[in-house]
Amino acid sequence: MASETTQRREWTVTGMDCAACTTKVVRAVERMPGVSEVRVALMAERLTLDLMPDSTSPEAIEGVVRKLGFGIAPKGQQAPRKKAFVLPGAVPTVPASDEQAASDPAAREHAAALPDKSWHQTAKGRLVILTGTLLALAWTVELLTSSEVGYWAFVAACLIGVVPIAKRAFEALRMGQPFTIEGLMTIAAGGALLIGAAEEAALVVFLFAVGEVLEGVAAGKARQGIRALANLVPKTALLEEAGQTRTVSADSLEIGQAVLVRPGDRIPADGEIIEGTSGVDESPVTGESVPRSRGVGDAVFAGSINTEAVLRLRVTREPSDNTIARIIRLVEEAEEARAPTERFIDRFSRIYMPAIMALSALVIVVPPLAFGQDWTTWIYRGLALLLIGCPCALVISVPASIASALSAGARRGLLMKGGAVIEAAAGVTHVVFDKTGTLTQGTPIVTDLVTAPGVDEAELLSVAAGVEAGSSHPLALAILRRTKEAAVSVPDPRDARALPGRGAEAIVDGAPAWVTSPTHAAEIGGIDASTLVEVAALESAGKTVVAVFRSGRPLGVIAMRDEPRSDAAAAIGQLSAMGLGSTMLTGDNPRTAAAIAKGLRLDFRASMMPEDKLTAIRAMNRDGRVMMIGDGINDAPALKEAHVGIAMGSGTDVALETADGAILRDRVTDAPALIRLSRATMGNIRQNVTLALGLKAVFLVTTVFGVTGLWIAILADTGATVLVTLNALRLLAFDPTRES
Repeated sequence: MASETTQRREWTVTGMDCAACTTKVVRAVERMPGVSEVRVALMAERLTLDLMPDSTSPEAIEGVVRKLGFGIAPKGQQAPRKKAFVLPGAVPTVPASDEQAASDPAAREHAAALPDKSWHQTAKGRLVILTGTLLALAWTVELLTSSEVGYWAFVAACLIGVVPIAKRAFEALRMGQPFTIEGLMTIAAGGALLIGAAEEAALVVFLFAVGEVLEGVAAGKARQGIRALANLVPKTALLEEAGQTRTVSADSLEIGQAVLVRPGDRIPADGEIIEGTSGVDESPVTGESVPRSRGVGDAVFAGSINTEAVLRLRVTREPSDNTIARIIRLVEEAEEARAPTERFIDRFSRIYMPAIMALSALVIVVPPLAFGQDWTTWIYRGLALLLIGCPCALVISVPASIASALSAGARRGLLMKGGAVIEAAAGVTHVVFDKTGTLTQGTPIVTDLVTAPGVDEAELLSVAAGVEAGSSHPLALAILRRTKEAAVSVPDPRDARALPGRGAEAIVDGAPAWVTSPTHAAEIGGIDASTLVEVAALESAGKTVVAVFRSGRPLGVIAMRDEPRSDAAAAIGQLSAMGLGSTMLTGDNPRTAAAIAKGLRLDFRASMMPEDKLTAIRAMNRDGRVMMIGDGINDAPALKEAHVGIAMGSGTDVALETADGAILRDRVTDAPALIRLSRATMGNIRQNVTLALGLKAVFLVTTVFGVTGLWIAILADTGATVLVTLNALRLLAFDPTRES
């Protein structure tokens, strides 16, 4: 976070295809005066940093990034796509849409989401075509003339192809980065020319260019999941003003405006229905495939599809802050929460690359000097070892899997704030649930009214509703709904306040009144002994009971029942099959908790204050790794204390911004699904690391013993990078909701 003396700056950077690219940008920019907190998100193509005023100019930062071979533009403007290798004599072009994006806010947002060009339209693609053509011409020249003339044709092909690569290597070297793949490629190609291996040198340059393009294509596929989310929100909306409708840009909508949504149209903004009833397909946002009936007063999300009838909506959120936009921001920002495995590999790669260069030098020098071996042979093998040693595949192995998992989860309403959360979720041993709103529907209904002698139901409801007026607690809302149904007037309360873990109190009709748990009421004379017997019977039936009373005068009790979610029992069964224990923590009374827990077949702890839940989670953490799932408000301390805290809620602020992640569909079965996705991701990472290191180990040995040469070495490097990325992309198709 920027301090008072710094400014937070953000750019879009294009042309980054692997983690090595992000590392180059970070190390080059963080050396500049006044620059701090540099972060680069590969999948989001975003550079952010803190900049001291009157130090380095933003233009200087952009210049450094461009020298490294990447496109860059301030946030909201379109950076040139894939401007990586600038060929000698090529004139950089600025897309025509840039001028429009600079002046039109809506165009800026659209420009930021433009897809990548086809591979052959990019500078890297053009380099592949150029080097391939030169290689083919060199072979043709050799075939039609002689090997001597062909040799010089291969030299020319190599030199022309390696120039843009060498240029990038030189710029990185000037910025204090000697160990880059471009540097290794330049050394290897130059060394091969010196020992007369011109044909292999030209082939290596071509294969390197092909590998770079394949990496770019794979990275682009990984980004498409995030871009697809942005495309869910329609570009236009039917704005209603003075009884007339007109088409406007969805980006121009303002809070409070009314819009019309026809059947089959996507909803253009987060809003509230003010007229009409229709089925709404929320699958683009929550992954829920069955349309839900929505009517007046119901909230709807941007990107959802109106399936049946015309709806009139009141816009409740700015376009830049709708649910889809917040999900995209969460997924993009999650890249910065790096997994411990990723941080370890990054540290390892910083040691690994210099070590490989030292090993290569030893391979070149030791055999000729110590054993009189041929210099040309061992120089050749040492150069091949240089190419094999590049850690691109190893470095990309974790972030590629994490990015794919985040995208796959977001499409199914499973949000996790980064690789650290995924790694922690994969290792959980116990899952703890809140009851109300998590295992249960969160919409209890009043089932019984038990009045004290001399008190009628209307008075009982009136006083209870007066105390609970303005509260958003599920039990309070149930009382208020029943009061409204009974047409009982609600008095205006004064000095209302919550009693955490006990209930609430307020001044109603000029006198204090309370709505609390029967236990608390019994302690202060708010319930009589005979009523306590009825309370026990109601609680044993799985109902939640509250006592309503004034000072020294019991008014009666109200019983409510909150039914378990339809999929709660299935979720607990799935967790058990996965070898995970489950526990319910609730502030409700033990009898009600026991009735719910018995039906769901899980352990429980009842009558818990928020601090009791925190203590319980702390104790469980000592015996294993705990995931806590709650509503994100009352359970905030416990959510933070758990190794992984997950909030329930369909797109609410709390669900998106509290805890370590969110389950948007309000399905309990999404808890085991989230863990399955995390486990699959960690398995994918282990495969990638094994693949990256295994291939390098095999070709390292074969190169040292002369079995494989330079062109196989470059295939081992770029090929491994592409294989690792493609393996990570398999997670995009992984369905965590299916039991394995």
